[in-house]
Amino acid sequence: MTAKELVIHALKKLPEETSIEEILEEIEILAAIQQGEDAANAGRVVSHEEVKVMVASWASK
Repeated sequence: MTAKELVIHALKKLPEETSIEEILEEIEILAAIQQGEDAANAGRVVSHEEVKVMVASWASK
């Protein structure tokens, strides 16, 4: 599904009284999900173990 098709599909599911701000938020969410999927497909991921170490280091600061 193309990005345009994805947005159209999402917009069709929203109620008619949806505000422009809510529509923009929906599109931003879709864009963030797509960026995450693209990053994962490109191998730009962090393992669960690496995240646990990172979070633990934040708590110790």
